[in-house]
Amino acid sequence: MSKLILVVEDQQDNRQILRDLLGSAGYEMVEAWDGEAALVAVKAQRPDLILMDIQLPLLDGYEATRRIKADPAFKSIPIIVVTSYALSGDEAKARAAGCDAYVTKPYSPRQLLAKIREFLP
Repeated sequence: MSKLILVVEDQQDNRQILRDLLGSAGYEMVEAWDGEAALVAVKAQRPDLILMDIQLPLLDGYEATRRIKADPAFKSIPIIVVTSYALSGDEAKARAAGCDAYVTKPYSPRQLLAKIREFLP
């Protein structure tokens, strides 16, 4: 059975890139384009892993991550932040919100898949 990954990303082009990458690697994917939709998708779909952008409309990735990790039913779902935020302190802020890993854009598809496989062997 293939693993389900929730991609939380507001840019259509970035979602398409991830759709192609994850599909070619044998993963199923559901999408949310803002933090509020991510919370709904987590409850409805119970993904095996979440790829979370930070800069999102309505509810940013930090707060969406905090809320997901605060719920005992979803706390164990790994969250990998995939973001263009690469300044000093950004990774620490994401980890403080509860993310399990941090990948900066632009990323190597091979490296992103390797990071996903750390959590979904």
